[in-house]
Amino acid sequence: MNAMNQLNPNPVLPAIDAKAFRRALGNFATGVTIMTAQNAAGERVGVTANSFNSVSLDPALILWSIDKNSSSYAIFESASHFAVNILSAAQIELSNKFAKRGEDKFAGVEFDLAQGDAPILKNCSAVFECEKYDIVEGGDHWIIIGKVVNFHDHGRSPLLYHQGAYSAVLPHPSLNTKAEPGEDIFPGRLYHNMYYLLTQAVRAYQNDYQPKQLASGFRTSEARLLLVLESKTATCKEELLREVAMPIREIEQATEILAQKGLLIDTGNAYELTDQGNRAAKMLYQIAESHQEEVFEKYTDNERELFKKMLKDLIGI
Repeated sequence: MNAMNQLNPNPVLPAIDAKAFRRALGNFATGVTIMTAQNAAGERVGVTANSFNSVSLDPALILWSIDKNSSSYAIFESASHFAVNILSAAQIELSNKFAKRGEDKFAGVEFDLAQGDAPILKNCSAVFECEKYDIVEGGDHWIIIGKVVNFHDHGRSPLLYHQGAYSAVLPHPSLNTKAEPGEDIFPGRLYHNMYYLLTQAVRAYQNDYQPKQLASGFRTSEARLLLVLESKTATCKEELLREVAMPIREIEQATEILAQKGLLIDTGNAYELTDQGNRAAKMLYQIAESHQEEVFEKYTDNERELFKKMLKDLIGI
């Protein structure tokens, strides 16, 4: 201990700059949630929050925090249950809607009522239904602890928040292992078999492409439908079944979800994209075309065209 601290065992530390502190915290990437609840009087509330965290596995406990000045706190305090809706990467608009103040946030939003009448939102990455367990004071926030009584794991790629902006999940580049220079990765007779090479090529292409597509928040079935409908290669539902090459159950499930999101409408004989659906499809095409450029940049235009011609011949186009 130096002489200064011996004379003053409790030195005054410099005040924390709140804005700088918030910026520093922004380096920690978090998921984005919408916390929802409804009290016995039927008052409903929902707020966007990124303070969600797990506490315990046994019992299953989670927590999040809310500003003491929030007008929504009174309903969370009086409600017996609340829900943690973990948003998917396709739910930025929903996040922004519930982050606003002074409006009916549930207007036009589809939801179901869970235990304790807590609203649970559609098409999230996951949802946790929680019984209020405890509320603890934490500076200028209340820390709300919930006991998980049920959960729904939908497996969608989550929406992230990092350095003040929305982001999405992609695999780390170091996980993309490639062959070393000079290494023969095609030894033996098997690697002269066209069927084997084609299936391995598709698998390798998907390994890098699918995570980029899933980061958009759309499942593979939903993305495929959007791309096919935007291209207008299917004029009716029967042709759509052929183009997307998916089981009818998958198509029905995907079209129902896309319709709920306002991305397509069912005209009876066919499905048509809305303006919002066309924008989503164009975003997916940009992801696909960017990846295609990345993969084939070392080949000439003539080589690319020849490769596409060979594939089309094999398909029978």
